[in-house]
Amino acid sequence: MLSDQDRIFTNLYGLHDWGLKGARARGDWDGTAAILARGRDALIEEMKASGMRGRGGAGFPTGVKWSFMPKQSDGRPAYLVVNADESEPGTCKDRDIIRNDPHKLLEGSLIAGFAMGAIAAYIYIRGEFYNEAMRLEAAVKEAYEAGLLGRNAAGSGYDFDIHVHRGAGAYICGEETGLLESLEGKKGMPRLKPPFPAAVGVYGCPTTVNNVETIAAAPAIMRRGAAWFSALGRPRNTGTKVFCICGHVEKPCNVEEEMGIPLRELIERHAGGVRGGWDNLLGIIPGGASVPVIPKSICDTVLMDFDSLQAVKSGLGTAAVIVMDRSTDIIKAIARLSKFYKHESCGQCTPCREGTGWLMRVMNRLVEGRAESEEIDTLEKVTRQIEGHTICALGDAAAWPVQGLIRHFRPLIEERIAAYKRNGAPMSMPMAAE
Repeated sequence: MLSDQDRIFTNLYGLHDWGLKGARARGDWDGTAAILARGRDALIEEMKASGMRGRGGAGFPTGVKWSFMPKQSDGRPAYLVVNADESEPGTCKDRDIIRNDPHKLLEGSLIAGFAMGAIAAYIYIRGEFYNEAMRLEAAVKEAYEAGLLGRNAAGSGYDFDIHVHRGAGAYICGEETGLLESLEGKKGMPRLKPPFPAAVGVYGCPTTVNNVETIAAAPAIMRRGAAWFSALGRPRNTGTKVFCICGHVEKPCNVEEEMGIPLRELIERHAGGVRGGWDNLLGIIPGGASVPVIPKSICDTVLMDFDSLQAVKSGLGTAAVIVMDRSTDIIKAIARLSKFYKHESCGQCTPCREGTGWLMRVMNRLVEGRAESEEIDTLEKVTRQIEGHTICALGDAAAWPVQGLIRHFRPLIEERIAAYKRNGAPMSMPMAAE
């Protein structure tokens, strides 16, 4: 269990003052100029040594990503873009960080921006987060008035600005190049890569896009050192993580815990356990709606980190833990996700544009059992034709939940089809897996 002194987000629940005075009392903006005085290369190396992997879902090493930015400017300004779109179903961590600890994000933006040679940060926040955007704007104003941003930011001799940009609420704008298009005032449609954002990003300038949690954790890593951060968690999966636990648990919550905590311990220690007891568990989506569901047999022992979940053919994603007990119609639940991804596809790539609609229609028939058993294999085959064949990962996100359902709950689908043939009508009751 993570000890209190190792927590990064010390006001995650909003129990204390979110403003600058409260933030400073918690250690934010303390010695920021001295951190920047170490120099760009030292900060990037510190981030690499910490082992921090991006907290937005992909898990790419943060220090390595920062190092992709050009060392010398060719005349173009460089930018940091903070992804606060947070549209992944089940995920609600970034909005709590912005609502209750906004100065961690602002200080992290300055440190990260300096390390990459950026002149400014754009925080792209989801439009529905109205109150959070207002609070973020207020925190930015406080920081400017205190001399922490703008010219000679925090007395460091470095000039750095932060702009808050409200998006219009599309899932696809959480994809980094779709976000950049939206930031430029265009439709949020992902770009072909290469060129990558570090070469040609927002307004054609070198850009790095990072998640809120990733950037907000940077000041603690720089203050306490890479060795402290990398000692938490497991090799290649270091540090702390904010987990969002929702669904059929006694106490849904956000909680900061050590990477690699057993999934069962996470739920029972912090969320009061599964409704009706652990044996009432059917399955869990461990990382937001886009990663494959895992059944109780895997949930019993799996650890919550990137590599452990990848080993069981799922993923940590955003660490949004969606718990489903035996009252759940798991086929209907995955069908609902198929509808979501069909709705959110930008339509740019044929496999996604056509495939997501096809998945949704087949899944809707499977909810009733109005299908043939052979269609299960066809469905799985189509997900493989979508996965990995699109510009961005939305195609993968649409395919993976269906793949997880077929991988672990195929007998349930077959029984649903058989019951429809017997009764000539949809099943009226949800069924639990064995």
